[in-house]
This record gives sequence, structure tokens and C-alpha cells, in this order.
Amino acid sequence: MGVQFLAQAAVRLGDVVQFHAHLDVLGGAAALLIGYFYGLRALADRYAPRGEIAVTTRQKALFVSGVATIVVVSSWPIHDIGEQSLFMFHMVEHLGLALVAPPLLLAGTPWWLLRALLRPVLPVVKLLTKPLVALFLFNATLGLLHAPGIVEAMLTNELFHFGAHFLVFFTGILMWWPVIGPIPDTPQLAPFPRMGYLFLQSLVPTVPASFLTLGDQPLYKIYETFPRLWGISAHTDQVLAGFIMKFGGGLLLWGAITWVFFSWWRDEQRYGQRALLSTEY
Repeated sequence: MGVQFLAQAAVRLGDVVQFHAHLDVLGGAAALLIGYFYGLRALADRYAPRGEIAVTTRQKALFVSGVATIVVVSSWPIHDIGEQSLFMFHMVEHLGLALVAPPLLLAGTPWWLLRALLRPVLPVVKLLTKPLVALFLFNATLGLLHAPGIVEAMLTNELFHFGAHFLVFFTGILMWWPVIGPIPDTPQLAPFPRMGYLFLQSLVPTVPASFLTLGDQPLYKIYETFPRLWGISAHTDQVLAGFIMKFGGGLLLWGAITWVFFSWWRDEQRYGQRALLSTEY
């Protein structure tokens, strides 16, 4: 029974969205990876601190994971389903671009490399990454891009769609910046303010999510004209998208809060142990 259902679902998926490679996404990902590894090799001697490891294996893995996230959510089938059938897949794409890829890329880029690349625009970076400024820009963008007219424009104009997704990604970078603190010029928030910042960020998206989950009819009329993949109605699709935004986004942000707390606790334990050892000797 389960195999038969999966077979039918696969046929219906093929009827709605045909597989094709997103060469623009693959090209952008290749450019990021080539630029990253070339920068590590070409700029390390000039900018990396003496006596320190220029880049760790963990940082490389994080950066590659961030690029992989962009490719997965911006390619077939997630992007195509979100653009041609189900809004909830569009929501998954937005969460990947805003809440998953940015922290991975920031944490995976050595501070000296990022600082060298941003040196010409460092004053602007300092302004845009102030916590309240970054929080406002990110959530204003998130709210704007869920307005019905904007959603319809994204689905009918490829260039506008690309620009909107770039804006989600860019403001996602700004929002995560005070949490990661990727360069010394823009220091990381202290643990408690960082957790408060992330907690506030976890609350704000519940507002647009509520409009999606509590509405009694589809908010985005254009999705009513699309083929209903797997028989999911436009209204059910909208409700599921709201749940993904609220609980999926909340899970990612609360995961980050948990990471901040336990990282702070670990550092405090290490500091306490070092202080104890110093008093003994």
C-alpha cells in the first residue's frame, strides 16, 4: 500500500514539475566555493594571523554545508514545487535561505578573510549589523515578502523572484551577524543578550504565520490556479506553510538559543577550572 502511494505521488510530481537543473543556482554555488577556497589560498599569507591556523576543517565543512543548503532549497524539486504548486515549499525555501545558510556561511568563513573582503565597506557593515537595525531589516523584509501582491510578483517575474530571494538571504546574513560575531570589528553579543535577541526573533514571525494559519480562505489567490500536488488544497497548503514558518523557524532559532546557552555554560566551566588550578599553584 505504501509503495503504491509513493509510486502514485511520484507520477503526480512528474506531471506538475519536470526535473531540470538550475544552472544559475549551480553557477552561483560554484562561484562561492571557488571564491572561498581561492581566497583561503591567495590571502592567507597576507591576512591570516601568524601562529594561528588559517582555517579549520570544521570551518570548511560549515561553509560547504551553507552552500549546499542554498543549492538544495533553490533547486528542483523544492524551488519548482514552491513556484508551481505548493506555497509551503516556498516557505521551506525561505527558511533555508534566511535561517540555515547564513549562519553556516558566517561561521565557516575565517574572520581574517571576511574582514579583508569587507574592508572597503566596513563602516556600512558596522551600521547594518547593529542588533536592532539588523532585526528590523530582516523582519521588515520577511513581512513584505509575504504580502499577497509581492508573492504574486515573485511567481510571475523570474528576475523579481531572484531579487526577493537575494534580499531574504542578505538580510538573513545581517540578522545572524550579531549572533555569530564573525569579525572583531563587529563583536558578538554577550551570551544573555544573544539569547534575548534570538528569542525576540523567534516571536516576530508568528505574526505573519498567524495570518496564514488562522485565515479561513486562501490569502494567495494565484496558488488556487496552480495544479494541486498530492491533492492538497490551496487553503490547507497555506495553513501548513504557516505552521512551517512558526514551528520550523522557531525550532531553528530555539536550537540556536540552546547552542548559545550550552556554549556559555561550557566556557564558564572551563574558566572556573582554570581559576581553580591557578589558585592551587
